[in-house]
Amino acid sequence: MISQKQNDLYTRVGPGTPAGTLLRHYWQPVALTDEFEGARKVKAVRLFGENFVLFQDEDGCYGLLDRDCPHRGADLAFGRREQGGLRCPFHGWLFAADGTCLETPAEPIGSQLCKNIRQKAYPVEVHAGVIFAYVGADEPPAFPELDCFTAPDSHTFAFKGLWECNWLQSLEVGMDPAHASFLHRFFEDDDPEQSYGKQFRSTTIDSDLPITKVLRDYDRPEISVETVKHGLRLSTLRRIDETHTHVRITNIVFPQTFVIPMSPTVTITQWHVPVDDHNNYWFTLFTSFDAPVDKATMRAQRLETYPEPDYRPLRNRANNWGHDLEEQATATYLGMGFDINIHDQWACESQGPIQDRTREHLGTSDKGIIAYRRLLAAEIAKAEKGEPPLMRLSAEEAPTYKGPVSFDGVDSSGDTETYWRAGDAKRRAAAPWGGPVEA
Repeated sequence: MISQKQNDLYTRVGPGTPAGTLLRHYWQPVALTDEFEGARKVKAVRLFGENFVLFQDEDGCYGLLDRDCPHRGADLAFGRREQGGLRCPFHGWLFAADGTCLETPAEPIGSQLCKNIRQKAYPVEVHAGVIFAYVGADEPPAFPELDCFTAPDSHTFAFKGLWECNWLQSLEVGMDPAHASFLHRFFEDDDPEQSYGKQFRSTTIDSDLPITKVLRDYDRPEISVETVKHGLRLSTLRRIDETHTHVRITNIVFPQTFVIPMSPTVTITQWHVPVDDHNNYWFTLFTSFDAPVDKATMRAQRLETYPEPDYRPLRNRANNWGHDLEEQATATYLGMGFDINIHDQWACESQGPIQDRTREHLGTSDKGIIAYRRLLAAEIAKAEKGEPPLMRLSAEEAPTYKGPVSFDGVDSSGDTETYWRAGDAKRRAAAPWGGPVEA
């Protein structure tokens, strides 16, 4: 357990808070490009407890501005996309994507007011179908060359969902390999051919064992945590018999991203982005090392659970996350359907808006969580002293941060590290875009 002071240090992200100051040193996902395919090209964004408006101008460029109009404070999320900018419907003031005031039409002819007005604007970049914004006070860092950013668009798919709880308890699920043996336990194993796009419903590399069976039958994993230059690497071993070991390699890319294998050919890169202290959006990028992904199928599947416009899950606290006693007795360990995102959502939201970590009792299987909290505390301290925190990369550093390796397979050699490194290299060599990964 930790003290209340430590818990507040890690979880509070509003303006001026230590964790909020740290997270503002990084690019943050704020929307999907899919959200701008319809007629509406203006979207309200809430990030770190602050309000912004994201819009796409007539040339296709995105702009992120403070949401209150600098004239009288009206809500620019209801603005009109006109004449190369976003126009406030209150008095017609017009702003470009970079915050430049283009017009103040209610003013007298010849007025110079417009030249003295500028709405605060923030850098925006698009990568793999996700719109990232930088709301820090200084220049933004460079993007690392992670697999999800270097793969062609045909081999990636992006989606998101809202969870009504603090960002940290959501992120901590991704560094907890032991929970998958229980929370995501299925009593029957689906045919992998019928499970397109569903996590934990495929087979492992080098074996026809369904991942569901491995997780269900071998529930005392050996977990090790290694500090690496992008953050943390977790190795999880499940001894199947005297000669076979299930090996699962996952990563924490600091500050708030985990990278895990979904299947032998697909990895998941997932951010947990604070809306405020009590809510967060997860943004997931699926990356295929094999065939192009079927974006339409994957999107349709996920919209059944996380519908537009807010991507708020249909299963939630108000309806007990769809809990079904019959299903819990016969089909799934939790009884809340077959989408593991909902399983994780329940685990995180049921802890409350902010988990009371003064009451928890961590075990050996929580060593990834313990290591991350120590890392988070150290990087918060660096940011408070004005030092660049981990993974705030320069343009020269960014190309050296590749991968990272995310792997799931069954080893019979006895040398698990050599096995997963060789397996990853083989997969990349066969991929139409794969390349070497930094050790």
